[in-house]
Amino acid sequence: MNFSFYKTLLTVVSLSLSWMAQAQYKLSDDKATAATVKLYENLAKAQKKGYFIGHQDDLAYGVYWKYQEGRSDVKDIVKDYPAVYGWELGDLELGKPANLDGVPFDKMKQYIREGYERGGIITISWHANNPITGKNAWDASNTSIKNILPGGEHHSVFVGYLDKIAAFLSDLKGNNGEEIPVIWRPFHEHTGGWFWWGAKSASDEEYKELFRFSADYLRIQKGLHNLIMSYNTSTEFSTPEEFLARYPGDQYADMLSFDAYQRGNADQGEKFARQLDVLLTAMNKAADQHSKIPAIGEIGYNQIPDHRWFSHILLPILDKHTFSYVLFWRNAGFKPGNNEVEYYLPFKGHPSEKDFIKFYQNKKTLFEKEASKLKLYK
Repeated sequence: MNFSFYKTLLTVVSLSLSWMAQAQYKLSDDKATAATVKLYENLAKAQKKGYFIGHQDDLAYGVYWKYQEGRSDVKDIVKDYPAVYGWELGDLELGKPANLDGVPFDKMKQYIREGYERGGIITISWHANNPITGKNAWDASNTSIKNILPGGEHHSVFVGYLDKIAAFLSDLKGNNGEEIPVIWRPFHEHTGGWFWWGAKSASDEEYKELFRFSADYLRIQKGLHNLIMSYNTSTEFSTPEEFLARYPGDQYADMLSFDAYQRGNADQGEKFARQLDVLLTAMNKAADQHSKIPAIGEIGYNQIPDHRWFSHILLPILDKHTFSYVLFWRNAGFKPGNNEVEYYLPFKGHPSEKDFIKFYQNKKTLFEKEASKLKLYK
C-alpha cells in the first residue's frame, strides 16, 4: 500500500473541503474592496469560535456621561470594548449636523475610525425620514414606495437622500486612507408596520424594489464597494419562508438578521427565550439555504429588570445557535423629551453588572480584544 499517495490524497481533499466551506460565503458585490471581502470571510469563519458582541453608540455616551474620550459603559465593567459598534444615520439626509439621537456626525466619523483601527466591526442603520411626507421614519401614513422609485413623483427627493448617505460612507477612511468596511443595515424591521417602508405601507415586491434600487445606486452610481448588505426583519416570522418573504435576492444581501426585544415584566423572560430560539432557528435555516451569514441586528431588555437576564435568559439560547454577532441597543440614559430612562447594557453600579461579567467570560462571547486578535480585515 502506498501510504504517501493516500496521505497526499487526504491533504488535497481536506484543502478542497476547506476551500468549499469558505467559498460558500461570497459577497454580493463582485467589486468589493479587499478589506471588505476579508471581513466577510472572517465573520463567517469566526462563527465556529463564537459570536461578536456589539453595542449601539457605545463610544459616544453612556447612562451618566457623554463624549468622554476612550470611555464606554461596556469597558467600564469588563475592561474591554464591544467588538461591534452600531451607528445611526437618521437625519443626515436632511443635512442636519447630528443624527436623530443627537450624535454629531463629525464625532461619529471619529468614533468609527477609532473602533475600526482597534480591530472592531462597524455596522450602520438608517432611520430615513419619509421622503414623501417630510416627516420622520415612523410616519407610515399615505405612503407608497412607488413614489420614490424611478419614475415616481418624489424620486429626486429620495436620490438626494442617498447622495448624502453616500457622501458620509465614502468619507469613512482608515489611517492609511483605505475605505472602512461597513455592515449596512437600511430599512430594517420592515416586517413590522411602524416605519414608512414597513409591511403596512409597502408590499413585499415594493420593498424588494426599494432595497435593490438603493443598493444599486450606492454601488453603481456612487461607487461604494465597502458595504456588506444586511437584510434585517423584525420578529414577525417563525419559518424560513416567512423570514424570506421580502428578501431582495442573493445578489443584494450578504447578511441575514432580525431585531428582538424583551418587553414587560421579568417573568416574561422564559417566553422571550423561547421566541428567540424559534427566530434563530428559522433565520439560520434561511441563511444555510442562501449561504448568507446570520446575525442579531438589535436586541435588549430596557433597564434590565431581571438582574440575571444575560446568563439565564440569553446565554442558553445564544449558545445553542451559530451566528456572527449580536448588537445590544443604546444606553441613552434619561431622555428629557419623553421623560423616560433607556439602556440595554449595564453600567458601573447596576445590579446586573456581575451577571454581565459572567456573560463576558463565556467562551463564545467575543469582545474587541478577541476581534483584534483575529485580524478581521487581513
